[in-house]
Amino acid sequence: MNTMNRNGSLSYPLAGEIDLQAILRQVYTWMVLGMLITAGVAYVTVSTSLINLAANPIILIVAIIAEFGLVLVISRGLNRLSAGTATLLFMLYAALNGFTLSMVLLDFTFGSVFLAFASTAALFGVMSVIGYTTKVDLSKMGTYLMMGVIGLVIAMVINMFVGSSLLDTIISLAGVLIFTALTAYDTQRIGRMAAQMSMNGDAALKFGIFGALKLYLDFINMFLFVLRLTGRRR
Repeated sequence: MNTMNRNGSLSYPLAGEIDLQAILRQVYTWMVLGMLITAGVAYVTVSTSLINLAANPIILIVAIIAEFGLVLVISRGLNRLSAGTATLLFMLYAALNGFTLSMVLLDFTFGSVFLAFASTAALFGVMSVIGYTTKVDLSKMGTYLMMGVIGLVIAMVINMFVGSSLLDTIISLAGVLIFTALTAYDTQRIGRMAAQMSMNGDAALKFGIFGALKLYLDFINMFLFVLRLTGRRR
């Protein structure tokens, strides 16, 4: 029977032998699908009258709150969700994220967005390979990286009132570094979890969604900080 440990991650009975590569392929497949949904919704929103809804502060705030709620439901309540529900919630989150990101992308030139995405994809790919292949135990980095994320949020809130361009650059640099490290950390953690799990059917699908969400969040946040750092505004 599946259980959830104290930090909210899934815990499964130990397995003898599993097809680790097949499980990880499923994780990355769902992550890529989520990215495609996000990109598609962002494009449709920017290209149609939906952008007027995204520009409405109340609607935007509601959408962002809904995103946080979906992340919590998927990551903390995955054991209680059916595979179909988990899949639907993940796709809904990816779509909502595309809707909210449309306002950010609208501020930058298409060339800047494309360059930031390509740079992020390359960096993400390298760090995923490192996280999967390295023999170094990255688990000790987890606490420090989470502290770094909290520090980033605090610094961003402060800079909303200060409006310092120097602080904004420092925040962007720190964000790229932190989520680059988180990509390697999460990749190794997902691989180790998968190697210790006995999964088939719904359990394998739900783990694929769980892992995809982790890596999707790393990618999106890394992309946003790269865009803030290198992007040219319209």
